[in-house]
Amino acid sequence: MISVEEALNRLFALAGPLPSEPVSLLDAAGRVLAERVQATRDQPPFAASAMDGYAVGDASSGDVLKVIGESAAGHRFPGRIGRGQCVRIFTGAPVPEGAKRVVIQEDVTREGDRITLGDRLDRSDNIRPPGNDFRKGVSIDAPRMLSPNDVALLAAMNIPTVEVTRRPKVALISTGDELVVPGEVPGPDQIIASNTFGLHALLTRLGAAPRLLPIARDTEASLRTCFELVDDADLVITIGGASVGDHDLVAPVAARMGMEQAFHKVAMRPGKPLMSGRLGNAMMIGLPGNPVSAMVCGHVFVAPVIRAMLGLGATPAPRERAPLAAPVTQNGPREHYTRALLEDGALTVFERQDSSLLSILGAANALVVRPVQDPARAAGDTVDYLPL
Repeated sequence: MISVEEALNRLFALAGPLPSEPVSLLDAAGRVLAERVQATRDQPPFAASAMDGYAVGDASSGDVLKVIGESAAGHRFPGRIGRGQCVRIFTGAPVPEGAKRVVIQEDVTREGDRITLGDRLDRSDNIRPPGNDFRKGVSIDAPRMLSPNDVALLAAMNIPTVEVTRRPKVALISTGDELVVPGEVPGPDQIIASNTFGLHALLTRLGAAPRLLPIARDTEASLRTCFELVDDADLVITIGGASVGDHDLVAPVAARMGMEQAFHKVAMRPGKPLMSGRLGNAMMIGLPGNPVSAMVCGHVFVAPVIRAMLGLGATPAPRERAPLAAPVTQNGPREHYTRALLEDGALTVFERQDSSLLSILGAANALVVRPVQDPARAAGDTVDYLPL
């Protein structure tokens, strides 16, 4: 067995960044920016009014000014403001030449084409200078997972398309005679395949493009058929069949099909029977069949691999720290990822940690990381955890 750290290092050695592709800005949210982009213009490109009101030159409380025109968003006033004059202006509109401030409409009394300035004028000039938001040439650096806010900024920069890392194509294969897909009627000795659906959701959230292949039955012919459907996947994930029982066929069948194995078995709980290697042009990860084991390995191993493929760096899943709400016993010889609930700033580790209990995983929002031979911990001790 190897450590979690060593397993991650070997996975990262197999998971290089994927090439990039151009996408429309409408399709850019959630994608990873692959090349730096620069603004093509200042924003705003002109001095703009921050309020509805009147653009004035040198003016003081009590002054009476003549309204000589209007400036609206998209329609500037073409002339210049002189002494004793003003221009009706609206938020976002270009500020006319000669204006030094915008007096908000609440501080003005208007009669016909004349206004009188109130006695308590706003101290602000209410003018946004050119480039107040950003200047031409300012950049957004890559790599970066693009958020909706980033997309809005890119649009303001007048960037219609961006170069993003191609989504990793992931083929998911559940194995086992005991499995049926949700919606089917299981036989008396069968259960519902849940792992591929949970992993599909996780991979989608991470920015990958997962697809479910048919369930591979516990025969070499069935497993070979599923492997032959992998097509152009960058990553193949099998669930189940990775241990060493009589019906665990993934490792031997993959080996006979040319898999170059990187490792098999990791010193962790849950998730010991984890394997990885390369099968043809695809990276392969074999996950345990127990539902919690598969999902925990998804968070600990698969998520960092996907981020590495997206060009976001080869780093472990980020950990945070919080105090325990209740004591926990000593850990054993394997790194343990215990399901826990982070509530009111403290972590409560669930008493039941069996790797088949999806209900406990569903109630958890954290995985407390217990190092090898970690001593008993008291309430209030600070520990590492992975947010879920």
